[in-house]
Amino acid sequence: MRTSLVAVMAMLLAAPAYAQAAPDGQGDPQASDVVVSGIRPAYLGEFSALETPRAFATIDQRTLEDNVILRLTDALDFNASIARQNNFGGLWDSFAVRGFAGDENLPSGYLVNGFNGGRGFGGPRDVAGVERIEILKGPNAALFGRGEPGGTVNIVTKRARFDRTFGTASGLYGSFDRARGDADINVGIGKAVAVRLIGFYESADSFRETVNSERYGFLPSFSVRLGDATTLTYDLELTRSATDFDRGVLAINGVLGTIPRSRFLGEPGDGPLRATVNGHQLQLQHDLNEKWSVLLGASYRETSLEGFSTEAELTRSRQRLFIDGRSLSRQRRFRDYDAEHFVVRGEVSGDFTLGGVRNRILAGGDYDSFDNGQLFLRFRPPAAAGQTLVSGNIIDIRNPVYGQFPLPAVGPQTDRLDTQRAYGFYVQDQISLTDTLQIRLGGRYDDFSLRTLNRANGIAQSRAASRLSPQAGIVWRATPWLSLFVAYGEGFRSNIGADVTGRVFDPETSKSIEGGAKLSLFDGALNGTFSVFSLRRDNVLVADPANPGFSVPLGRAGSDGVELDINGRLPGKVDVLLSYAYVDARAQADVLDPNFALPIRVGDPLINIPRHSLNAQISKDFRIAARTWRLGAGVQHVSDRLGETATTFTLPAYTLVRLFGNVQLTENVALTGEVKNLFDVTYYTNSFAALWVAPGAPRTGSVGVRVRF
Repeated sequence: MRTSLVAVMAMLLAAPAYAQAAPDGQGDPQASDVVVSGIRPAYLGEFSALETPRAFATIDQRTLEDNVILRLTDALDFNASIARQNNFGGLWDSFAVRGFAGDENLPSGYLVNGFNGGRGFGGPRDVAGVERIEILKGPNAALFGRGEPGGTVNIVTKRARFDRTFGTASGLYGSFDRARGDADINVGIGKAVAVRLIGFYESADSFRETVNSERYGFLPSFSVRLGDATTLTYDLELTRSATDFDRGVLAINGVLGTIPRSRFLGEPGDGPLRATVNGHQLQLQHDLNEKWSVLLGASYRETSLEGFSTEAELTRSRQRLFIDGRSLSRQRRFRDYDAEHFVVRGEVSGDFTLGGVRNRILAGGDYDSFDNGQLFLRFRPPAAAGQTLVSGNIIDIRNPVYGQFPLPAVGPQTDRLDTQRAYGFYVQDQISLTDTLQIRLGGRYDDFSLRTLNRANGIAQSRAASRLSPQAGIVWRATPWLSLFVAYGEGFRSNIGADVTGRVFDPETSKSIEGGAKLSLFDGALNGTFSVFSLRRDNVLVADPANPGFSVPLGRAGSDGVELDINGRLPGKVDVLLSYAYVDARAQADVLDPNFALPIRVGDPLINIPRHSLNAQISKDFRIAARTWRLGAGVQHVSDRLGETATTFTLPAYTLVRLFGNVQLTENVALTGEVKNLFDVTYYTNSFAALWVAPGAPRTGSVGVRVRF
């Protein structure tokens, strides 16, 4: 049914544009000075970097290609403000921006071409088809709504282009038998139609014993010029992945390294979890004139995740490992998750003068429908004191034997459907008071409803709320190359679930403020941002101490920090990237941990948030033996961080070095290569608990061939 809605939306959006074209479909090229060459990014408006009163960073396509980045989470490592969170056994993307993460029971939210695209269960996002990744930090809630106060990640995809026909094909082989092929072909059919076909296939083993994966996808884009000033673009996302569920390694009495980082503690007999994505995006841009533009769009995305897993039991009273130090008691789980996400949005942007004062305005609205279904079955071992090898589903962590016992049957645990409906309206006006001083005023009104249905017993609860979230900022152009800014914003989002009485929770609210400086040097070749920020969250869900398994909205948390982002080219054609962040993210209320009912005290750090993060890179093109070589090196440092909420278990700091290079064999053919974790450091990227710790990969490398035409 929703697919039909997308088709209907396509006809509705196209109708007014066709009405402006000449009857013969050709139009008069002299009739208008406005010619649309593509779709304008949503929410951003037409502002230079020095005019925007907020921190903003971009991870461009060259950075992704140079470092052979294949996953969104790996790409986000290039910005120090983003920290990895528990990734659900490698099955989804989870990250925190400026110390704040989303709901740990769902993947982290992000945007794709301005549409919510991270919700659902489609597996980790591949970077195939990605043009660039934008990280919009700070108090943007008045525009983006329903997001995290720390910032928003927006993926800009490669879209069909009218101007020329071109293509790229690449093949890669790397450590642990990773084999991958990518293709990207753009065909401009005359001046009115363009098609871009993008696809990938990847098969890989892993440094983790018995763990492997297979992924493939097709991500075409189609653009039609409906007139000199109107473009309609449709993007399709079809991906499939199969990956073994892997909770990682463990720490005994808080000590890591007891077992090798390669040791798998699940069961290969469970088979892979399979994730699917069927996504559609449709956008229409119409430029009314040189200063006014309308952007309309719709997005529909179906995702699913299904399969079995075997995972360490976390409850101490059921865990044999705490008795003998080697017998790991394990749960077995089955998940059948599915989600549908439908969004319609529209935006108008304009540039006008009122009373001698220049105004640049963005105004729009959106409707968001999200259905989240979860069927969860589980086997749990009995009390540790009475366990046998079979009843505890035990594996010897020092000498594992897989498939030693029949896999236990799973029983009912959760069968739930959460239905969210929301709409919002926003407006933002950036006013030029003088040639050097601008203010930004804005706000967003949101209205949402949430219905939670227990499909096992038919009991449903619901909640509705609305709120106006203001936004304000000021930016001063101190010199032609330096600007100073301050910004403030508020936001809120709905919390999924209900307390023991059946009452659905109030939404989570947030407030954030930041200030800093931006610079642009060497005619814009080198850009940087320094910012200081402070964020606060309220109504964070925590455990109900009187009713285990339920939650209450008592939590408060805060995050304060400093950031520095520099990206661009120095004199001598040396490319540099530098991203540093200091983040102090802590609890601001005495509550109980929502997973294990352990006490969290005021001032306790938030899980998986390092205080210090750094990513730096330098690269340069050389002319050697009549060929062009590009060589580069980078370093990433992450300080120690809390590894389990309400405990003192800590993940150690790590520093990784990477090398990359490519040589242009001919005008169209390049040989590429890279090495990650050059010094083979043992490190851990994130954890949920001391028995669920994700180890980082050892030294790995790859070689590839890229052909452009």
